Amino acid sequence: MPLRLSTAGESHGPRLTAILEGIPAGLAIDAAFVGRELARRQHGYGRGGRMKIETDTAVFEGGVRGGVTLGSPIAIGIANADFANWKDVMGPLAVDEKAAAGKRLTRPRPGHADLAGGMKYGASDLRNVLERASARESAARVAAGAVCKLLLKECGIEIRSGVLALGGVGGDSPRSFASLERVREDSPLRAVDAKLEARMVAAVDAAKKDGETLGGEILVGARGVPAGLGAYVAWDRKLDGRIGQAILSVPAVKAVEFGSAIEASRGPGSKAHDEIEPGAKGGLQRRTNRAGGLEAGVTNGEDLILVAYMKPISTLARGLDSVDLETGETARSAYERSDVTAVPACGVICEAMLAFVLADALLETTGADRVEDVRQRLEAHRKRVERYPR
Repeated sequence: MPLRLSTAGESHGPRLTAILEGIPAGLAIDAAFVGRELARRQHGYGRGGRMKIETDTAVFEGGVRGGVTLGSPIAIGIANADFANWKDVMGPLAVDEKAAAGKRLTRPRPGHADLAGGMKYGASDLRNVLERASARESAARVAAGAVCKLLLKECGIEIRSGVLALGGVGGDSPRSFASLERVREDSPLRAVDAKLEARMVAAVDAAKKDGETLGGEILVGARGVPAGLGAYVAWDRKLDGRIGQAILSVPAVKAVEFGSAIEASRGPGSKAHDEIEPGAKGGLQRRTNRAGGLEAGVTNGEDLILVAYMKPISTLARGLDSVDLETGETARSAYERSDVTAVPACGVICEAMLAFVLADALLETTGADRVEDVRQRLEAHRKRVERYPR
């Protein structure tokens, strides 16, 4: 059965919940690893005050016994510590009308879900929209993605990310998995090129002073992905399309590039494609990896490489021109406590979503209900691919 992931919860509600269905039985859950993934999502220079309030902890509430998955849906809860300050406003069954009125939002932020969501659901108080559209929801995805990473690790697949560019600083670093292996997790911005970090930090400081926000480019990669995941036989089974949807679902990500697609689109075909040659250990390999490990919606055995483009966060301290829905008059957009930039955290969320899609595609190929069977069938698949065309 395919993997399914659902999340629930609001930014200042009691808790976030993730339901992950389809993970096979017998997978050991490393709670410390899941915790580290959640901490990585909160890391990064330019983050706001919310990161000082929350210390995200994943609580496994179903589908796991004695630290091992059962094959049933996995439920993960993450408490919102800030709910203690918002319970009169965000109580699920009752709110204090006076307190709620003080947090009412009627000046939509350009670039956010506020206005479009209000139009869709008829919300006069846009807090009903922003609380769910907030990037806070991504914590639940990171927790579920960490479980998918544990499954992929059992199968020899590793996922990493790093910041290529932030606020116009950078962008020319090599797009390879090897470059991601040099990213320092304890650095201010997890830059692929550590020499650019000081300039990136200065750009964040300048943006904060001006009441601005910054976006950037994130390199995401996976190593150990076998050839043959995904399919070209139907449009909705193409793996690049599925990965693209997952990455574009990450808050503020507006574009995805596989390999060096943009550069390739500007040159001749001889500079766009990856020529094929005999492998050193038998089989076949590509001379380059401009395609980013995917051809016709199918993995080709090379490292999977993509770039996610994150727009600047839409909550600016200086505000932008908007309209007050209650008066119909022009006004500056509302300000909610927010970050100057969250590009490093965006990379962690992209890793989680890539892990989910790759785990789904892997289980399609192996079709097993137990982790030991997944490993055995994947090994058989790898050997078959290595022998091709013999």
